[in-house]
Amino acid sequence: MLQTKKIMLLGSGELGKEVLIEAQRLGVETVAVDRYAHAPAMQVAHRHYVIDMLDGERLREIIEQEKPDLIVPEIEALATSELLKLEEEGHRVIPTARAAKLTMDREGIRRLASEKLGLPTAGYKFADTYDQFVQAVKEMGYPCVIKPLMSSSGKGQSVCREEKDIEQCWNVAMEGGRVQNGRVIIEEFICFESEITLLTVRSVNGTSFCAPIGHIQENGDYIESWQPHDMTEDQIKEAKHIAGAITDELGGYGLFGVELFLTEDKVYFSEVSPRPHDTGLVTLVTQNLSEFALHVRAILGYPIPEIVLMTPGASRPLKASLELEHYCITGVEKALSVPNTQVRVFGKPVTKAGRRMAVALSTSDSVENARKQAKLALDELAVVES
Repeated sequence: MLQTKKIMLLGSGELGKEVLIEAQRLGVETVAVDRYAHAPAMQVAHRHYVIDMLDGERLREIIEQEKPDLIVPEIEALATSELLKLEEEGHRVIPTARAAKLTMDREGIRRLASEKLGLPTAGYKFADTYDQFVQAVKEMGYPCVIKPLMSSSGKGQSVCREEKDIEQCWNVAMEGGRVQNGRVIIEEFICFESEITLLTVRSVNGTSFCAPIGHIQENGDYIESWQPHDMTEDQIKEAKHIAGAITDELGGYGLFGVELFLTEDKVYFSEVSPRPHDTGLVTLVTQNLSEFALHVRAILGYPIPEIVLMTPGASRPLKASLELEHYCITGVEKALSVPNTQVRVFGKPVTKAGRRMAVALSTSDSVENARKQAKLALDELAVVES
């Protein structure tokens, strides 16, 4: 009988689904865990569990029951204190339990990057109460960026442009955060020319970098990404320095999504995810190894060969506008008629306003043409009630 390794995925969204597919291609047994039933990765896993992801006792219970070789977080909102204990007891958390805990909220990773590593970041302040928040915003000045410390897919982010926006920005952060009455970060507004994701892989044979991925966000959630993003040699060198420094500090093996701001003369660290990144969905069609294949190879201890950009490409996610219990996605046939285009339907059980339900992926001879094609494909897709 084939002896396999077992991966337990904590968080089972569309990115986790691609991770498990890649793992199964290498003969790995897979277990998916999330807070809701029928999550995308559960649909391809060998087994799955539905639990409160912040319940440390329940998380420990299923880990001790399944005894996975690798515990692979896919989301931030986890019982990370329990993961630290489990790691101390000999369980292997990817990339490390410390990395999962530090990146669970924006405070730990921002302080690590700025105060310990001395990396360039936007200025920042934190607030626990509305009164502290008002004071911090006034001290930071307008405009400034408001984010809950713990959120997913950019939920809860906004820009405070003047005094009359303060209350609304606070409410947006409270509604979008993963915990009630959560702490918020108030950031200096950086007038950047562009923002990128530099996918960084730590593996048995060292640190590797993918070609930079450009992206556009609205309210903190990406609406388009493309690869490669045009950068100068100096910008690329500085971006790799920043990404290498932060991922070396976090340690472990796996793929990290390092978000950076580019200005005319500077590169700023923004955030890091110790797992595949949503903007990196584009690598499903652009690289010899997607970000998901790279992540799985790295965490299994396999070497990473040269990462080759095969073709320029772009991605455009389809988002729902309403909350629907019964829905369907229309226009797939027309979207697939766009040259060199693929569509991935995530298969989420219900929709929510702003929730990503599918993605259009296009390649072409240039980034500009790939972006146009991805937009044409997206325009054919729709989420409708069924």
